[in-house]
Amino acid sequence: MSINFPLLLVIAVAVCGFLALIDLILLAPRRRAAIAAYQGRVDDPDDRVLERLNKEPLLVEYGKSFFPVLAIVLVLRSFLVEPFQIPSGSMKPTLEVGDFILVNKFAYGIRLPVIDEKIIEVDNPQRGDVMVFRYPSDPSINYIKRVVGLPGDRIEYTQGKRLLINGEPVAEKLIGEEAGSLGSAMLYQERLGQVEHTIRKEMTRMRREPGGQWVVPEGHYFMMGDNRDNSNDSRYWRDRHIPQELWGMVPDDHIVGKAFAIWMSWPEPKTSNLPNFSRVGLIH
Repeated sequence: MSINFPLLLVIAVAVCGFLALIDLILLAPRRRAAIAAYQGRVDDPDDRVLERLNKEPLLVEYGKSFFPVLAIVLVLRSFLVEPFQIPSGSMKPTLEVGDFILVNKFAYGIRLPVIDEKIIEVDNPQRGDVMVFRYPSDPSINYIKRVVGLPGDRIEYTQGKRLLINGEPVAEKLIGEEAGSLGSAMLYQERLGQVEHTIRKEMTRMRREPGGQWVVPEGHYFMMGDNRDNSNDSRYWRDRHIPQELWGMVPDDHIVGKAFAIWMSWPEPKTSNLPNFSRVGLIH
């Protein structure tokens, strides 16, 4: 069972805000009136009595204390920056398992939390962007891939593991074999739009024959992982060979934001290994 954290955060802010408001317009005036009445009855008010009369109910005290903190978190997380952790190797070598990343929430437009309704247009995803989005087959799960195809694009992935967009091969240059792979995996420098990045291809293994052609519908985006032979992505759209991995092109209303930085890595938090900052930097 997945937890809808944005919904819980909105509810928490609403409850704390409601308690603070009730105190402001109802309870606080009553406390002040009680203090004034007490001071009017005695010549030398007891400080302990005054303190007791001015004491906020415990629930109100907690609500007023948490409200500004939760409100700031809600604004930051919903409209500015949200942290995520990378759970799989589908974006290697760009992102490794255990990387903690920051995602720009306003790069593609300002959206209301929970309902994800876009209220302010900012920009559209571009080829080469690393984007976080809600999984088309299960929107409760967040995925991260690279934008390959824009609305209207014709995407082709050949038997020789070459990517073509609108009939033009995407520029790539061999870097060399992946360290420790004994030649089974090769790294390439690929250029998508204005973005140069590294992709990984396995030379002796293939999940299945990846060849295919797709036309990206309006309002959708074609996504692929940089680890081309270990990525469940838009190439498996309506794939009858592996129905349990039914994927899809990503609709605009499933977009979460643009990943832009790694701020920490912690591959095995359950072990004694400590987090490290060797991979801190911008995401390309």
